[in-house]
Amino acid sequence: MPSDWTVPSDVLGKLRRRWDRGELLAQFAGGTRWEPLAIGLRGPSAQDTAEHFDRARAWVEQWHRLRHLRIEMKKVGGRAAGTNEIPGRVWVDSYEQLWAFLDVWPEVRTFTTLLEATRSRTPAIADWMSAKPMEALRYRSEWQQLVDTALWIETHARPDMYLRQIDVPGVDTKFIERYRTVLAALLDCLLPEHRIDHTCPTSDFAGRYHFRKKPAYVRFRRLSEPHGFSELAVRAAELAAAPPVEHTVFVVENEITYLAFPPVENAIVIFGEGYAASRLQPLEWLTCKNLVYWGDIDTHGFAILNRVRRSFDGTRSMLMDRATLLNHEGQWVSEPNPTGEHLEALLPDEASLYTDLVEDLLGKAVRLEQERISYTAIQEASRRYH
Repeated sequence: MPSDWTVPSDVLGKLRRRWDRGELLAQFAGGTRWEPLAIGLRGPSAQDTAEHFDRARAWVEQWHRLRHLRIEMKKVGGRAAGTNEIPGRVWVDSYEQLWAFLDVWPEVRTFTTLLEATRSRTPAIADWMSAKPMEALRYRSEWQQLVDTALWIETHARPDMYLRQIDVPGVDTKFIERYRTVLAALLDCLLPEHRIDHTCPTSDFAGRYHFRKKPAYVRFRRLSEPHGFSELAVRAAELAAAPPVEHTVFVVENEITYLAFPPVENAIVIFGEGYAASRLQPLEWLTCKNLVYWGDIDTHGFAILNRVRRSFDGTRSMLMDRATLLNHEGQWVSEPNPTGEHLEALLPDEASLYTDLVEDLLGKAVRLEQERISYTAIQEASRRYH
């Protein structure tokens, strides 16, 4: 067949794309009355029927074999070549014809059953289904549990609950994690606005719907002779309310450096574990302490220092200076993904070194990690900053 002649698979593909987008099922679910749909066909011209009669006849015959759709014929030709009737348009006269042609009756029946059952329980979710029918079909096997979970949360959830406390048969925290995107869509149309924190993405399901999150812990060691425990991991909220008696607080990012930090009178060391600012922020009593931050000498180390100092403006840095960097040149490595953000809380000397690191003036992506600094330097610095 010439490539510009319409064949049944072209019509099928056109309607299938509309089905896949969900618009046909959404129209049906919304109760919209079907309006007969005409699709025009490109076929042989009068000259084609005269010069390529066999091909033209084969083209016509394939349309006559088409099931479920109505064919509208048109005349082509005239006195010179004779008159012939060929298909000019196909018509879809009903939803039933459409479902049969697309061979989607099982999906339509399944969706209709789910929609009716959901509408009897929660019209709000049924409205979402009508607008997003392919999403509902995607989760057909889990739909009952998804609706049960959304309704349980609407009725029973409280801010002091963990997700683990959702009590729906067959539903656990792994189920909620796996289906959190569609669950979030259902809850967003079901819950009142005051029960949704739109600043939290759906990936933060607990935060978005006011469930209790796992507590943040702060791990710290006492650096002088301890009375009782030498090391503790305490909930941040509880530590915020019960500050340690020691006056000096060191914050370091590397675990082995934290564990090996030298003894210092009247001091503790906190394991920052990366971006320490968020971990320390609840500890408002740090503003009354001698707070010393020590991170890697690289762009991200200074970015963390900047964040800590924005929360606690009296923060001092330790071993994050140009002399320490130059004295350990043999221990330099490359920083994998440097940052270049503006850091407004750095002191002049810190800002100067940070700028040199960003601009690669000392070398490409220079980095000096905490664990590569000599232990003697740590001992001397910790006494100096005490």
